[in-house]
Amino acid sequence: MPQTTAPSPRTRLRRHPERGHYDADTLAAIIDDAWVCHVSFTLDGTVHAMPTAHWRVGEYLYIHGARASRMLKALTDSDACITLAQVDGLVLARSAFHHSMNFRSVVAYGRFELVDDDAHKLATMQAFIDKVAPGRWDSLRPVTDKELNATTVLRLKLTEASAKIRTGGVKDDDADLSWPVWAGVLPLTLIAGTPITEPDSQVADYPQPA
Repeated sequence: MPQTTAPSPRTRLRRHPERGHYDADTLAAIIDDAWVCHVSFTLDGTVHAMPTAHWRVGEYLYIHGARASRMLKALTDSDACITLAQVDGLVLARSAFHHSMNFRSVVAYGRFELVDDDAHKLATMQAFIDKVAPGRWDSLRPVTDKELNATTVLRLKLTEASAKIRTGGVKDDDADLSWPVWAGVLPLTLIAGTPITEPDSQVADYPQPA
């Protein structure tokens, strides 16, 4: 049965609680659909927030970067907050103060752990490539030991997370409904454009996923 209560007080939605979702399937769908998350953390007494690519395998969210990254080193020493959001539409109301957006968002808390097993690290990197371009991994030049050693992979278990979703149309006051201005929703969708082939690419055409 889907989880209907927040896993912790800080993940419980207080404003518009009806928009809150706490079940794993909803969280996974939003995380998988987003390309970038923002990681907030403390380093040397200062608060930072950094955007980074992410992917999910099971109940874990993964990120990666250079071994020398100060952020990645800090994330295993203290708790972090991860946020991500997808905007699905612009809600244009009759009042400036009733304009809104349709969106899906996730907030997660916890401490990242290091993926230090090379086989695990390689498998998770394959999962990342499969998210970026499904089926591409097998056609790539094999990963070298140098590349693997220079890369840090971290994962965060999604045990303390919540989603917030806004859907639907305009919510204007009844007194404003006769105001002579267009009201409605402008849907937004992220789509891939025409592939741009590198001049020295050995393959001329981008292979479309099956």
